[in-house]
Amino acid sequence: MKFEYTGRHIEVTPAIRSHVEEHFDRIKHLFGKEDNHAHVIIEVERGQHRSEIVVKWRNQVLTATTTLDDMYQSLSQTIAKIERQALRLKNKIIDRSHKAKKVGEVAASDDTEPEPESPKIIPVKNYAAKPMTPNEAALQLDGAENHFFVYRDALNERVSVIYRRKDGNYGLIEP
Repeated sequence: MKFEYTGRHIEVTPAIRSHVEEHFDRIKHLFGKEDNHAHVIIEVERGQHRSEIVVKWRNQVLTATTTLDDMYQSLSQTIAKIERQALRLKNKIIDRSHKAKKVGEVAASDDTEPEPESPKIIPVKNYAAKPMTPNEAALQLDGAENHFFVYRDALNERVSVIYRRKDGNYGLIEP
């Protein structure tokens, strides 16, 4: 892994460099043998030591930042955050590849899709259409869980349908 260091209001000492590289040596198994790039930024402001690490890995950018009183602890916690992000990303990639179909399964299946079945008519409920007015039918619809109600109009003895609209009003279908 290639490291680039930037120090703001602090000099990047060889001890800091070796501390970072030792910690990355412990987690290099996550990054594999790929050529990766890590940018370590350390900064001191008002007695607080801030460390930020940006790692470019597998077309992804992992970033972590920590601010503490001690620079070495700050770097250690930042590297631990990078480790968690890398582990999460690696598991995500592994899970995605395990869900893929095997080559033999893809070759064995034919490319033809099954024809969709034609819709079936399924009788739901039989009930007598009672004679009532549209207002009475609307009251019956309020108590029901269906979005429509079939009734016989009391005035003209024709079968009508009242339904609940999306805007909260009622629609009436008369033959």
